[in-house]
Amino acid sequence: MNALPSTPPQAEVPPPSVPGISGLMTLIVGIVVLAALYIGQDVFLPIVLAILLAFVLAPFVEILRRWHLGRVPSVIIAVLVALGIILSLGGIIGFQVAGLATDIPRYQTTIKEKLGSLREGSLGRLPALLKNMGREFDRAVQEKPEEKQAAPSSPAASSSPVPPQEAEGSGPLPVEVHQPEPTPIELARNFLLPLLQPLATMGIVFVVLVFILLQREDLRDRMIRLFGSSDLHRTTIAMDDAARRLSRYFLIQLGLNTAFGIFVAAGLWIMGMPSPVLWGVFSALMRFVPYIGSFIAAAFPIMLAAAVDPGWSMVLMTAALFLIGEPLMGHVIEPVVYGQSTGLSPFAVVLSAIFWTWIWGPVGLLIATPLTLCLVVLGRHVERLEFLDVLLGDRPALTPAENLYQRMLAGDPDEALESAEVLLRERSLTSYYDEVALKGLQLAANDAGRGVLTVHQLERVKDVVSALILDLDAHDDAEPERKETEDEPVASPLSEKPAIKEPAIAQTPPVAAPIPEEWRAEGAVLCVAGRGPLDEAAAAMLSQLAAKHGLGTRVVPYEAVSRAGIATLDAANVRMICLSYLEIGGTPAHLRYLLRRLRNRMPEVPILVGLWPADDAVLSNQSRQASLGADYYVSSLREAVILCVKNATGEEKGHADKAAAPQPQGATGPERLPLPA
Repeated sequence: MNALPSTPPQAEVPPPSVPGISGLMTLIVGIVVLAALYIGQDVFLPIVLAILLAFVLAPFVEILRRWHLGRVPSVIIAVLVALGIILSLGGIIGFQVAGLATDIPRYQTTIKEKLGSLREGSLGRLPALLKNMGREFDRAVQEKPEEKQAAPSSPAASSSPVPPQEAEGSGPLPVEVHQPEPTPIELARNFLLPLLQPLATMGIVFVVLVFILLQREDLRDRMIRLFGSSDLHRTTIAMDDAARRLSRYFLIQLGLNTAFGIFVAAGLWIMGMPSPVLWGVFSALMRFVPYIGSFIAAAFPIMLAAAVDPGWSMVLMTAALFLIGEPLMGHVIEPVVYGQSTGLSPFAVVLSAIFWTWIWGPVGLLIATPLTLCLVVLGRHVERLEFLDVLLGDRPALTPAENLYQRMLAGDPDEALESAEVLLRERSLTSYYDEVALKGLQLAANDAGRGVLTVHQLERVKDVVSALILDLDAHDDAEPERKETEDEPVASPLSEKPAIKEPAIAQTPPVAAPIPEEWRAEGAVLCVAGRGPLDEAAAAMLSQLAAKHGLGTRVVPYEAVSRAGIATLDAANVRMICLSYLEIGGTPAHLRYLLRRLRNRMPEVPILVGLWPADDAVLSNQSRQASLGADYYVSSLREAVILCVKNATGEEKGHADKAAAPQPQGATGPERLPLPA
C-alpha cells in the first residue's frame, strides 16, 4: 500500500499571459509619441518652454492680480517683464562675446608662450626621455643571439632613390582663386538668417505663454475632465497643489542658479577675468543640467584664465572658485531651501538628460529636469499616467508591506528590521504593525492559501516574523516627535490616504482607574491563534502591544483550543480572550464552534475576534456576528488593544456583566458594542 504524501501538492502557478491588444496599442502609442516629439521639435519645443515659463510667472501674475490690476494687464506686465529680462541678458551676452573676439590674438600669443615654456621645462624633455628609452629597448633586443646572425641592412639599400628634379621653370604655374565681394543682400542674409529661427521660436513661446496664463483655469479644468472626471474634488485639489509646488520649485531653482551665477561673475570680476557677466550667465544656465552642468560651466573660464594670465595663479583661483561654490550650493544651501527631495530618482535625472538631449538637443538638456519633474507630478496625481511615477519617481517601487514580504521570502530578518526601524522614526509600533506588518503577513497568507509557497518558504516567513517581533520588543508604543515643516517634496503624493501614526493608547490615557493586578498577571489576556499558518504571528503582535500597556498576556496556538486540547487549557488567570485571523471568509463554521467551546470552557470571559485585515463578509453583517457569538469584532490591533485596556479598567464592565449573565434559550449571543473612536 502506497504511503500518503506528507505535504499536500503545491498548486501550479499559471504561466505569464501573452500581451494583449491593449498592451500592443500602448506600445504603438508610445512609439508614435516619441516620433512626434523628435520630428515635430519646432512645434513642441516652444510649447514646452511656454509651459515651464508659465509655472515661473504664475506667482507673479497672482501678485499683480491681488493689486487689482485685472487678469489681462497682469499677464501682459508679467510677460513684458520676462521678455525684457531675456532681451537684456541676450544683449549683455552679445557685447561680452564681441569683447572676447577682439582679444583673441592676444590670447593666442599667451597660449603660445605657455606652450613654449612647457616644452623647455621638464614636460618638454619627456618626449626625448621616452625616445631614449625606446632606443635602449631596441638595442637590448638586437643583442640577442638569433638577432646577431642576421646581416644588418645597408642604409643605402633601404633608402628609396630620389627622383630626378624637374628642369627649372618647368613646374606648374600657381593659381589664385578670388571670391567676389559679397553684396549687401548677401551680407544681410548671412547675418539675419541664423537669427530668424531663434527669434521665431521666442515669438511662438511668448504667444503661447500669454494664452496659457490667460486661460490657466480653463486648461486645468480640461485636464481634470480628461484624466480625473470620476473624482472632481480630489483631482482638483491634486492639480492645484501640484501646480503650486511646481511653481515654487522652479522659482527656487531659478533663484538659486541666479545666485550661483552672480557669485561666479563677482569672483571672476575680482580676479580680473574678461567678460565675467558672460560666464556668470553661462554658469547659471548650466546648473539646470544635472551632475555635469557645473563641470561644463567651469571648463571654459578655466581655459580662458590660462589664455589671459601669463602665469597659473588665475587658473588655480578660477578652479577653486567653482570647487568651493558648487559643493556649497549643492550640499548646503539647496538642502536647506528645498527641505526634502524633489521627487525624482537619480537614475531618472540621468536618463531624462540623455533622452531630452537626443530629442531636442542642447535646449532639451537644459529643460530635462524641470520637464521630467512635471511628468512625474502628473503621473503621481493621474491614475492613467501612474507608470511615469513608477519609472521616474523617487518613491520605492514596492510598498512597505510588499518590501517586508519580499524580505520574508528572502529569509533576511536584518533587512526587515532595518526597514522597520526607519518607519518607526515617524510612527508608533501599533501603526507599524497595523499598516505594514499585518499587510505583509496577509500577502504571505494569501500566497500560502493559493499554494504558491513551498513548505521551506513558509518556514522562512515564520522565522523572519518571529525574529522581527522579538527585535521590536525594545521599542515603546509611543508616537515619535513630529517635526513640523512646510518643506515637502515637489511631487508629494497628496492623493494617498494619510496613515494613523498614533499609538494604541496615548502616553497619558484618559482613564480614571489604573489597570488592576489581576489583569497584570501572565495570561490575563489570552491571545489565541487561528487555523492559518501565520495567525500565530499576528497573535504574537497583539500580545506584545497589550503587554506594553500593562496587560499580562499569553499566546497559545490553535491546537490548544481544539476539541482535543480545550479541556487541558490553563484558564486560571484568563480575563479576556483575543482570537487572531489573517484569512477567513464567509460564515466559517469552525470559528462558530471554536467560540462555543471557549464559551463553555470560560463562560464569564469576554471574547474578541480580530480579523487582520477586515473581512467585509463577516464584519459588515451583524446577523452573522450574532450567529458566531463573540463579544467584539475588530479589524486592527489598535482597536483590539483599546478594548482590552477598557475591559481591564472597567470602562466595559457593563458589557462584561452582560456577557457573564446566563443566556436565555435560543439567544444568539451578546450584541456587539460600538468600537471606540
